[in-house]
Amino acid sequence: MLKIWGRKNSINVQKVLWVCGELALPFDRIDAGMAFGVNNTPEYKAMNPNGLVPVINDAGFILWESHVIVRYLARKHGLGTLCPVDPRAAADADRWMDWVSTTVWVNLRPVFWNLVRTAPEQRDMAVVTSGIKLLKENFGILDKVLADRAYVAGDAFTMGDIPLGVCAFRWYNMDIDRPAYKHLDAWYARLCERPAFKQYCMTALT
Repeated sequence: MLKIWGRKNSINVQKVLWVCGELALPFDRIDAGMAFGVNNTPEYKAMNPNGLVPVINDAGFILWESHVIVRYLARKHGLGTLCPVDPRAAADADRWMDWVSTTVWVNLRPVFWNLVRTAPEQRDMAVVTSGIKLLKENFGILDKVLADRAYVAGDAFTMGDIPLGVCAFRWYNMDIDRPAYKHLDAWYARLCERPAFKQYCMTALT
C-alpha cells in the first residue's frame, strides 16, 4: 500500500491526499512534521535529506516534492483524467503547478504564516500587506484565465487545479480583504463540491 508521511494540516501534504482521493487510491499516512517530529530522524532523512513533508513510498519507490508526487500519481493512475494525454493540455496543467511554486506560494506563505501561525504581537503586518497586494494581482490573473474555461487547463479538472486549489482555500478562509473575482469564485465553488477536496483540504487553518 502507498505510504505517505506528513501531517494533515500541511498544504503540501494536502495536495497529495487530495490526488489520492480523486483517484480512490488507498494509502497509509504517518504523521510527520512540526509537532509530530519524525522528519528530523536519521531514518526519515535517509528518505528525504531535506527533512520536509510529504514523502511517499510506493512499493519501494521513495519520492518527495509535493508537485512531483502529484504528477507521478496522476500519470500512473489518472492518465487521461487528472493527467491529460495531450502534450499541450498536460503542459498547460504543469504550467499552473509551477506558477504556484514560483509565484503564488511565494506571496501566500508569509501572509499565511503571519496571520495563522504567528502570535498577533509578533506579526510583521508590512509583509502581510505586501503579500496580500501581490496575491490580489496573482488571483486576478487566474480570474481572467478562468473566464473561458471551467478549470485551469480547460473544461476538465486536472492535476493543475490541485496546488492552486489548496492555495485558494487559504485565500478564501484567512481574515483578509479580498476583491470579488467572478470567475475565480465560480472555479473555487466547483472545487468545494469535490468530495476529495472537502475531505482532505477543507479543514481548519492551523
